[in-house]
Amino acid sequence: MKMSETITLERIERYLSLTAEAREKATPITSNKLDEVRLADMLRMCDDYARDARHFASEGDLVSSFGAINYAHAWLDAAVRIGFLDGHGDDRLFTLP
Repeated sequence: MKMSETITLERIERYLSLTAEAREKATPITSNKLDEVRLADMLRMCDDYARDARHFASEGDLVSSFGAINYAHAWLDAAVRIGFLDGHGDDRLFTLP
């Protein structure tokens, strides 16, 4: 097995940190109340999945943790992609439109 195929606690921590950095950097650019409600739901999902990732890691379930942190970051990417969040041109943290 190649090292790049191994899920480690260090890798999980790196992705948790990356997602936290992206969560902090992105700023709302919603244009109406309905979009604000949708964005709030997307950000809650991001936070919930990040919390799940931490929980799974603490239990030693690194596979579930890795999956959860990727879901968390995907919610941020989706919000940037559809125009609810501004990713400020950062293609390291976001999949930009």
